[in-house]
Amino acid sequence: MRTEVQAYLQRIEFEGIPKNDFATLRHLQFQHLITVPYENLDIMRDIPISLKIEDVYKKVVERGRGGYCFELNGLFAWLLRSLGFTVAEHMARYLRGEQEIPMRRHRVLKVTCVDGDYLCDVGVGDTIPLVPLPIKYGVVNQQKMERYKLENEPFLGNVLYEWKKNEWRKIYSFTEEKQLNIDYIMPSFYCEKHPDSYFRTMDMVHIFTKDGRKTVAGREIKLFSPNHVNVIVAGTEAAFKELLEVHFKIRI
Repeated sequence: MRTEVQAYLQRIEFEGIPKNDFATLRHLQFQHLITVPYENLDIMRDIPISLKIEDVYKKVVERGRGGYCFELNGLFAWLLRSLGFTVAEHMARYLRGEQEIPMRRHRVLKVTCVDGDYLCDVGVGDTIPLVPLPIKYGVVNQQKMERYKLENEPFLGNVLYEWKKNEWRKIYSFTEEKQLNIDYIMPSFYCEKHPDSYFRTMDMVHIFTKDGRKTVAGREIKLFSPNHVNVIVAGTEAAFKELLEVHFKIRI
């Protein structure tokens, strides 16, 4: 196994021998989500984002940082291919909270192994499936307290739904045209630089834990456990940096 792949597996605290099956894919995705944070801290500080795999690798694996969908799912796709999985990358529309159909600005993965085809995503700063979702339409997938399903719709294509407040709500949709890494440069640049970009509004950090999650919105940090939410407000920049290091292992 290549040294870079071994270092990546150590970064996400993966244990065992990787195989080309669902059990390995499930373990890889879950470990990624609880060890590598989703974050836009570089964007907020006008530090350019590179989608070159070697640059994202240095940021995430060597420097212990996170990133957003164009970085994290791109790097995860590289890892999966290195381990023998077949990966197709697709462009998606993030629909959660939208009143109209938005532009394509999300990167998702369709991963094939000996057990079938799965939707994989380690690049969303909110609740998403913690383990790969079988690409089967209309089948409800229960994951702890959350329920998800995929539907195929005429215009949107494959639509990921979540069960929320007694109704099915759209998270995002994607069509199955294969994309190259270069195809994500333009939407990523929009997210980085455009004044209307959601990613330029405030610091955002998100990471899952084995029984909850941790989030940052501006200077407010929330620590979610099964029965409690602890809220911390950083009063100074120094306090904010300290909390990032303590709760997310991020140094800026």
